[in-house]
Amino acid sequence: MDGGIYIQKAYESILSGDFEQAIDWFDRAIEADPDNADYHYKCLISCSRSGKWPKALLHAEKAVGLEPGREEYRFHKRTIEAKILLIEVEKLLAEEPPQTEGALPLLRQVTELDPLSFEAFYLMGLACAGMNRLEEGTVYAREALRLDPGHSAARTLYADLRRKQRFMRDRAGRHKRRKNR
Repeated sequence: MDGGIYIQKAYESILSGDFEQAIDWFDRAIEADPDNADYHYKCLISCSRSGKWPKALLHAEKAVGLEPGREEYRFHKRTIEAKILLIEVEKLLAEEPPQTEGALPLLRQVTELDPLSFEAFYLMGLACAGMNRLEEGTVYAREALRLDPGHSAARTLYADLRRKQRFMRDRAGRHKRRKNR
């Protein structure tokens, strides 16, 4: 059967809210025409929406491999890679104690792959706050707020970091004045 018919059935499934069935139809279209980058791209979008990140990445890599010049394919591949790294980071931060030192380099990679990742900047701000790296944390929290100005937890984090920085500067100034007396 023609892959286009499977694509049509996939879209019908999406319209009826059955994303799992849509992915199955996309898979059938890919079986019918495995070198059709657009089929892989359409499948990766549905896989992403369903949280099937490894499968989404597989199709993103295939789409990019088939048509490396298509920016939207490369863009989605990077954002999927970023999401997979974020999942790794969340596991590191959920450990007891949280592995913030190990999480920071991964979070930096996330922001290189997806410079619009609010979650990465917010988590970097939290991680730096937990390690008492106030200036760095403030920069990340400010970037998170720039990406999502209405996020109340990011706003609170930014305000707390700024308050702690002022406190530390004031404390250092008082200490210096006492020392000079």
